[in-house]
Amino acid sequence: MNKPKLQIIVLFQNLGDEKTYFARSPAPPLAGALVAGLTPPIVDVDLLHEMVRPIDYNTDADFIGLSFMDYCAPHAFEVADKFRKLGKTVVAGGKYPSTFPEEVIPHMDSVVVGEAEPVWAQVVEDMVNGKLKKVYEAPLAPSLDNIPPPRYDLIESDFAVPVVTEATRGCKYKCSFCQLTVKPTPYRCRPIEDVIRDLTATSKLPFHKRKMAMLLDNNLGGDMGYAKELLKEIAKLKLWGLGAQFSFDCLHDDEYIDLLVEARCGMAFIGLESLNEPSLSSVHKRQNKVEEYKELFEKLKKRGILTFTGLMLALDEDTPSYYESLPERLDDIDPSSILTSISIPIPGTPFHKEVESEGRIFDKDLSHYEGDHLVFTPKRVSSEDVFKAYRRINKYFYSWKSIVKRWWRFISTMSTKGNILKRIFRSLIISSVFFRLSIFQRDHAQKKVYTITGS
Repeated sequence: MNKPKLQIIVLFQNLGDEKTYFARSPAPPLAGALVAGLTPPIVDVDLLHEMVRPIDYNTDADFIGLSFMDYCAPHAFEVADKFRKLGKTVVAGGKYPSTFPEEVIPHMDSVVVGEAEPVWAQVVEDMVNGKLKKVYEAPLAPSLDNIPPPRYDLIESDFAVPVVTEATRGCKYKCSFCQLTVKPTPYRCRPIEDVIRDLTATSKLPFHKRKMAMLLDNNLGGDMGYAKELLKEIAKLKLWGLGAQFSFDCLHDDEYIDLLVEARCGMAFIGLESLNEPSLSSVHKRQNKVEEYKELFEKLKKRGILTFTGLMLALDEDTPSYYESLPERLDDIDPSSILTSISIPIPGTPFHKEVESEGRIFDKDLSHYEGDHLVFTPKRVSSEDVFKAYRRINKYFYSWKSIVKRWWRFISTMSTKGNILKRIFRSLIISSVFFRLSIFQRDHAQKKVYTITGS
């Protein structure tokens, strides 16, 4: 007898079918593959990332699992409604359902609140047996021991790096714009042997896709002793390339950087956010020091580690003169790639509470809270200033001329020590990652919808 089928869908679109955008991201988010790995074998599992392909409402799946963040919530309700009208059972989970379950419950057959690991197997069993409850609530900050590896075999071939996992959850910092401040949990580390098992649970992947991996932590360096021990073990895997995310202050520890190199780390995502010190202070990002950016980026370039950095506009201390200086200042500190976004007052964060209390939010359409729309009135710049800076920075930074110049600066700065064949191979791998990141962000900058509204 055939098993019932569960399709897990990680939502991504937010502006309706007429404005769909398929991202050229090198790696998928973790949520879908992780939940698929948690699913007991009483159902067959399919996984769809709306980041790279549209939803098929003619699926033969009996059950639909939706994972989504804040800005996808309106879209999620429409998707759930369509599936439920077709007789499908729809379960929701993810950041937004866990933060605002009362908004989600009316639209779904069931909602998972919190981290899925302690409750997901029971959800699936109840679903199959016709005993599904309306809400399943996980305990706060459950143990991260013995989490099964993600189902990399279900991830679409569109993603160049399907091997994604996490070593830690949470962050020790409390930046006022961060979603982690809404329902904060303690910083936790997974057993190192479990992380290594995830990175090697790749037998069903093509060989070249087993050799690249991403650690999608909020801040890998939140516990530096743990991070160092983990990197020592990852080094033994002899990957071709590793990506990791951590805070700027980690780069003051030279041993940590040495261990990143030994683990074949080729890309670091770091929240730069702003080159304006007052703007950093306004969002409580005190671990960043603007005067250190150039030196720390140079340190990583010399060791062959690309820097992928977040840059936020419309922070409260931003000024028109700061925006005018940004392209040249970015050239000076020389990050490899930037993800430019407009600051988002995510509901529930201290930043949201501040701008809301001051009456500065003029757009409450949650689908616009993705970083490409301006939904509140900044203090020192106009809407036109923000979008002019957004376009100017991206046009300058992601012109092919700038991309090639940055690549050459990076390659020519890398250390020339060591075996020449290994250096050539590493340069090829790094160059491939560099251009994939650049194309991903160039595509985003050119195709995402920018709306100038407000005063």
